[in-house]
Amino acid sequence: QRRLVESGGGLVQAGASLRRPCVASGSGARVSPNAWYRRAPGSQSEMVAALTSGGVTAYADSVEGRFTISRDNANNMLYLQMDNLLPEDTATYFCKAKVLGREDDVWGQGTQVTVSS
Repeated sequence: QRRLVESGGGLVQAGASLRRPCVASGSGARVSPNAWYRRAPGSQSEMVAALTSGGVTAYADSVEGRFTISRDNANNMLYLQMDNLLPEDTATYFCKAKVLGREDDVWGQGTQVTVSS
């Protein structure tokens, strides 16, 4: 079964940086990691950053200029570089991948990022 493995979360102070890798593992349908979402306590999930196959990026207004999404195509990995973290960035972050050839997505297990002021 194909799954996404995320890492790089944790507890940091405001102003710090984190680099979040996401990699597809297991067997099954081919997937292409293409976006990061987050869910803060008491809030709905929101798209943080997305990257199309053509290299076009999109960011939530709240992270524009601070977060950068990128992909390592050779290793089918997706990265989220998070700079100048703010307490309001505290959330569980999820990596998402598109299943190639199907209208379906695969999600990572979610990792917590906590930013203290």
